Amino acid sequence: MSDKEVILTPDGLKRLEEELENLKSVKRREVAERIKVAIGYGDISENSEYEDAKNEQAFIEGRIITLEKMLRNARIINSDEIDTESVSVGVTVTVEDMEFGDIMEYTIVGSAESDPLNNKISNESPVGKAIIGKKKGTVVDVTVPAGVIQYKIIDIKMK
Repeated sequence: MSDKEVILTPDGLKRLEEELENLKSVKRREVAERIKVAIGYGDISENSEYEDAKNEQAFIEGRIITLEKMLRNARIINSDEIDTESVSVGVTVTVEDMEFGDIMEYTIVGSAESDPLNNKISNESPVGKAIIGKKKGTVVDVTVPAGVIQYKIIDIKMK
């Protein structure tokens, strides 16, 4: 089974590399120190500090493995690859809700760096899937749990 390609913008790549470096150089040491202190308390079979530290260590190691795998399978979308004639990863899209007239702006990113609270949506999200490859002026139907929303693509630009 091949690993899934992870699409990243240069900013997303930088953030993942910084997180990985922080986990390896700072968080590993911190949790190792917590484990050492907790062992000093004596019997580890009933030591909640030890259990908490071991659980955190497992989480950190799992996240490191995940990040390393993502970075190994990363495909970086550079600005010279981006065509603003149609929606693709790396562009910022302005859409209008055809029912309510609301105007929204989304930056299309790979799933690894999606952040809906900051209007960065994944190319794999319902809205992302519906608008990828579409051109300015196109009306698309987006299936969401509440039904179907129609969006008109108003503008496509570099972020």
